[in-house]
Amino acid sequence: MSEPRYQMTLHSLEREQVTLDTLAASANVHPSTVECFVEFGLLEPVEMTGTQILFNADCIARLRAIVRLRRDLGANLAGIAVILDLRDRLTALQRENAWLRSRR
Repeated sequence: MSEPRYQMTLHSLEREQVTLDTLAASANVHPSTVECFVEFGLLEPVEMTGTQILFNADCIARLRAIVRLRRDLGANLAGIAVILDLRDRLTALQRENAWLRSRR
């Protein structure tokens, strides 16, 4: 039997998760503020078990962006939602553009 042609590397699909309290502490806000952002749809928990709410660790950067937009620009929650949506779309387009350029 011949040796495999390519080495396969398996990556874990699990992401690090943080609790509501840890997430709130990372942005120096009260947990009830984070809950308000969840209710408005700015943050999305990955798991809710009983009284514990878990978030992906990448929500830390998103929460910090939300706090900066409120504090520094005075944006309301609806405005923040639009800004974050546009930022996410721009990031996706930049990735797609980079991928298309790499295919040349």
